[in-house]
Amino acid sequence: MPATIHNDLLVYKGSNFFRQRLLLATLSGRAIKIEDIRSTHDDPGLREYEVSLIRLLDKVTNGTRVELSQTGTSVYYQPGILVGGQVTHNCSTQRGIGYYLEILLALGPFCKEPMNAVLQGVTHSALDVSVDKIKAAALPLLLKFILVDDGLELKVVRRGAPPLGGGEVVFKCPVRRHLRPLQWTKWGRVKRIRGVVYALRVSPTMANRVVDAAKGVMLNFIPDVYINTDQCRGSNAGKSPGFGVSLVAETDDKTFYCAEAKSTDAGAGEITLPEDLGRECAQRLLDEIYRGGAVDSCFQWLLALWMALGQKDVSECIVGPLSDYTITFLQHLKEFFGVMFKLEVQRSASDDEDSDDEGVTPASKIKMTCVGIGYVNISKRTL
Repeated sequence: MPATIHNDLLVYKGSNFFRQRLLLATLSGRAIKIEDIRSTHDDPGLREYEVSLIRLLDKVTNGTRVELSQTGTSVYYQPGILVGGQVTHNCSTQRGIGYYLEILLALGPFCKEPMNAVLQGVTHSALDVSVDKIKAAALPLLLKFILVDDGLELKVVRRGAPPLGGGEVVFKCPVRRHLRPLQWTKWGRVKRIRGVVYALRVSPTMANRVVDAAKGVMLNFIPDVYINTDQCRGSNAGKSPGFGVSLVAETDDKTFYCAEAKSTDAGAGEITLPEDLGRECAQRLLDEIYRGGAVDSCFQWLLALWMALGQKDVSECIVGPLSDYTITFLQHLKEFFGVMFKLEVQRSASDDEDSDDEGVTPASKIKMTCVGIGYVNISKRTL
């Protein structure tokens, strides 16, 4: 639901896109109020993982003010100044570490001090992108905007599967005064497939069976396929059993497509066959490559954010079909920053056969163009 404005206060209703609204409020410095949070549910109000996100934002800022209603169905959020620096946060195990890490990735370049965050919890969740996917596809995207990778690092110290977690990652991000504009209209052809299979508190043969199944699919298309196994032991294996795979396709123009799959959570009662998991992940990667574009579909919204906050110059990028999450994020960008994107469907001759009446196909490319607002990190004094 679109925001209503009362005395420069943005007021939203409902729990949807809670993370987007807090992120953009923090960057823009605008206060927001979110009402009717699951007010009709049997268990109304904020969930544990949403409260944990607010606590994390409070740790990386100075002067943030949060007011919760007695029932938890209404929250007022007045952001403070982005500070960054050394942060340690125990994430809620209801969501993956990726739920929190994506927010830190978006905020990192604009902090006063370089980000050095230690996050503990579930590293691989069915609801959120894994830390492997962020490392493989999101960090190279950020490099396009900040150019220098000094201090940009994501290290997986321990892996942790749901429901108990036990994983730990370290995220470091340098600060920048401003982001450069981006011109990215070519993504090239896939030249190699890389991947990692992890096995936590299960037989090591599980990982090998996943590797064989995934390679059996990918070798039909490209010979350069290498999948590593990470058979964690002891404290590095977290607190719950599980296994999974993350595959990355790299093109000759440094575009990275990523797909992942994991076993069902311990105690769920369902059994996941390693062979099915490997084939499922390989099929997802093929779908992602078919979508095409210069950016993995999971991180289109991050691309849009950094394009909008760039210098006052034209940025353009061609992506695959926009995800629903990205479409809503573009609407929020307009409400918080007044930025509008020009979206054009890019069609090729091969699209004609599968196109509908409007000329749009499942693999239609979208050219995103905008003029950056010239967002400046005032905390960083030097260029």
